[in-house]
Amino acid sequence: MSLPAFTLPPLVEPAPELSADEMARYARHLSIPEIGTMGQRRLRNARILVIGAGGLGSPALLYLAAAGVGTLGVVDFDVVETSNLQRQVIHGDTDVGRPKVESARDAVAAVNPYVELVVHAVRLDSSNALELLAPYDLVVDGTDNFATRYLVNDACVLSGKPYVWGSIFRFDGQASVFWTGEPAHGPCYRCIYPEPPPPGMVPSCAEGGVLGVLCASIGSVQVTEAIKLVTGVGTPLIGRLLVYDALAMTYRELPVARDPGCVVCGDSPTVTALIDYEEFCGMTTTGAGTRAGDDPIARATITVRELADRIERGDDDFVLVDVREPYEAQIVSIPGAVLIPKGEFMDGSALAKLPRDKQVVLHCRSGGRSAEALRVLQEAGFGDAVHVGGGVLDWVRQIEPHKTLY
Repeated sequence: MSLPAFTLPPLVEPAPELSADEMARYARHLSIPEIGTMGQRRLRNARILVIGAGGLGSPALLYLAAAGVGTLGVVDFDVVETSNLQRQVIHGDTDVGRPKVESARDAVAAVNPYVELVVHAVRLDSSNALELLAPYDLVVDGTDNFATRYLVNDACVLSGKPYVWGSIFRFDGQASVFWTGEPAHGPCYRCIYPEPPPPGMVPSCAEGGVLGVLCASIGSVQVTEAIKLVTGVGTPLIGRLLVYDALAMTYRELPVARDPGCVVCGDSPTVTALIDYEEFCGMTTTGAGTRAGDDPIARATITVRELADRIERGDDDFVLVDVREPYEAQIVSIPGAVLIPKGEFMDGSALAKLPRDKQVVLHCRSGGRSAEALRVLQEAGFGDAVHVGGGVLDWVRQIEPHKTLY
């Protein structure tokens, strides 16, 4: 199905005339008839908020800065880790341990001194999202979790702002533009994904991996869409989902439409204010990937310190089971753990491998998959089984900090 080409009016009014230095810097843009001096002046007047200075945020920030976007905001509360450097090209080896927003600020300044980078070193949540978005013309989403995606989507719908979305995993990427307000009247993220997947069902990039250069492919698509919206050129990805397969080197396009029954942008919306998105996506503060309020799982969660104490005192009345994939166990593991991937719990084959005369203690990378496996064990009669909240990540941070984080 092909969609009719359409354009939208420029999102941003033009800034005053460019200086001689700016004319020289942006000469290759000025030579493009669709951009020209007027388009470049709109870019200089644009205010774009980038959520996350990670895999997608890195190329987005660098190319938006190089393109001459006058004001860039970046929201991130994380610090640079060595495992980031394979794809997060805005950071370097000497930045490890620094806040990502500080590293991004320095990199943007090196790329283009005419760009103002506004640092928001905070965790984006329902209490601050609308205020953070308010000064900006559009949002580029570089996040890697469902809770923040739904939060950003809903905040953009409620504030009428365009939402340039991207997603990456292993060799696959997706991108689209969600804008329900005037004059686009397009769909929102919830129109395509009305409900988040069950906790632990979809591995994160940290768990499943991502080809580093895939970030550049999708991030550059996002920047292209942002430039098109600001300047009013071309056909934006509104009502279209771009799907990229790096292994096959193919792009395909899926039409998407606004859902009249959408809870946030539909004809009779029921979500009229920002909600608790961690609860909506089933996240808990214990590291367990279970629906909030799921008491059997919450009661059966132990900490890494409790596990370490049991191991240290030679407690042999339990078996420690790692439910991650074999390649993850090769990166880092907890001493004494037996590897049985989560898939074997979900299809039931793991049950025959587990003792009935010892307590089963499950762990994964961060707690999501082990919580799902724990639910299977509880339903199968392993009443005293528990899982380790925070998983290997908490183990390395608190118990064996010399080991590798991934």
